[in-house]
Amino acid sequence: MESFASGWKRNYYGKGDVTVYRLNRDGQAPEGETAVFGANVKMLLYGDSFWPTYTTGDNTGLIATDSMKNFIQCETMNFQGHDLEAYVKFLAEKFIALYPQAEGIQLTARQIPHTARGTWTFAPSGPEQTTASIEINRQGVVSATSGIHGFRLLRLGGSAFKGFVRDEYTTLPDITNRPLHMWLDLDWHYNDPSAALTNGQCSRHIARITHEIFDAFESGSIQQVIYQLGTRVLAEIATVSEIHLEANNRTWDTIAEQGDILGAYTDARPPYGVLGLSMRR
Repeated sequence: MESFASGWKRNYYGKGDVTVYRLNRDGQAPEGETAVFGANVKMLLYGDSFWPTYTTGDNTGLIATDSMKNFIQCETMNFQGHDLEAYVKFLAEKFIALYPQAEGIQLTARQIPHTARGTWTFAPSGPEQTTASIEINRQGVVSATSGIHGFRLLRLGGSAFKGFVRDEYTTLPDITNRPLHMWLDLDWHYNDPSAALTNGQCSRHIARITHEIFDAFESGSIQQVIYQLGTRVLAEIATVSEIHLEANNRTWDTIAEQGDILGAYTDARPPYGVLGLSMRR
C-alpha cells in the first residue's frame, strides 16, 4: 500500500514500472553526468473526480494509465536536467497542470545508471541507484524525498560482533575481526522541499559519506556503522531534516581462513539480518 505525505487517501491509481531512457546522442553531458539518463517511474493520482470509477464504473473523468505512461516517456525528452529530483518535479507539475481533475499527484523515480566507457559507449553501472519522490497538490509541493538504494559494501576486516545475549538458542560465536558484507538503503527528507533541487549534489555527498564511514570506521556492530553514517549526514548537510537507513547483514560464509591474512568465502545463505535506523534533528 502507498502512503502520502498529505495524509490518508480514499482512493488513488496510476502507472508503475515505466522505463524510459533519454540519450544525448552526441555524447555531450555536463561534468559529472553521462549522456544516458535512465529512469523507472511510478505515477499515482488521487481525487474525488476518480471516485465514480470505483462505485459505478463511470470513467468519464478518468485519465487512462496508458496515457500516463505515454506522458512520462514523451515528456522525458523535454526534460533538460540530469538529476531525479528536478525530473520528478518537472513531470508532476506539468501533469497536474494538464489535468485539472487530479487533486494531487505523487511521482517517484529510480535511476537506471550507466557509466561512460568511451565517448560513444556506455555500460550499466551501480548497483546503487538514486531515487527521488515528490507529492504535489493544488496548493503546491507537499513533500520531496530522496534516496540511494542498493549499496553493496565489503570491508576486509575491522568489524566485530560479540557480547550479545547467550542462551539455549545461541550458536553464533563471538567475532572480533570479520570481513563484513553489508547491503544498505538510505532515504532522507528535507527541511524544505525546495532544498531537494541541488542538481544531485546532496546524493553525491551522502554517497561519499557512506563510503568514507564504511572504509574508516572499525565497528562493534552494523547498528553502530549506520548510526555513525546517519549522525554524519545530519551534521554535514543542514538541509536534511531526517534520514532512514536499512542495512542487511549479507556477510559471506567462511570456507577456510589463514588467520586474518587470507580466506575463502561463499555467498551467505538466507535468512539474513535486517537492521533499521531513523534519525531526526
